[in-house]
Amino acid sequence: MSWAEAPVRKSTDGRLRAAICRGRSAVSVAVLVTAALTPLLAACGDGGFRPLYGSAAIGGANVSERLAQVEVAPVPGRVGQRMRNDLIFHTTGGGHALPPEYRLEIAIRESITSTLVKISGDASGSVYNIDADFRLIRISDKKVVLQGKSAGRAGFERFKSIFSNVRARQDAEDRAATTVAQDLRTRLAAYLSSSA
Repeated sequence: MSWAEAPVRKSTDGRLRAAICRGRSAVSVAVLVTAALTPLLAACGDGGFRPLYGSAAIGGANVSERLAQVEVAPVPGRVGQRMRNDLIFHTTGGGHALPPEYRLEIAIRESITSTLVKISGDASGSVYNIDADFRLIRISDKKVVLQGKSAGRAGFERFKSIFSNVRARQDAEDRAATTVAQDLRTRLAAYLSSSA
């Protein structure tokens, strides 16, 4: 009798069978989990889970090109102009705008809130506020396709020097305008990517 034909001991045989059964149950659990998750993951395929700035080749809208087709209407005032310039730069990438398909109209309200008031009544700190109402209008039929509100806040300190006060307020205005411009760009990108 050769070593291959030798009888297997019962204790080894029992452990071997248990290991095989565990392996089979682990494989069957993995197959069941895969079978259960496959339809769920397949349902996510065109359910909106895609990169915002993905190209049209992978199933997304080419958002960069669509953003470049948004004309930003003039906004009055220094802060409005700053916001408009930021939006134009971020929607065109610093390049030339494409022929417009949409027009973005923005109306802003500015205010200052005193936060740190001394016993004498003088304010040593303030918050600059911008509240913006916007409308995205499709040029072809003059229909408002997106509208909403955005807000930007930026704090600044007051000093004894007049120049320092003016400069601190202008910096706060610029920060708040940039915040609103970035918010509007993100909202436009989300809308334009979903309306492709």
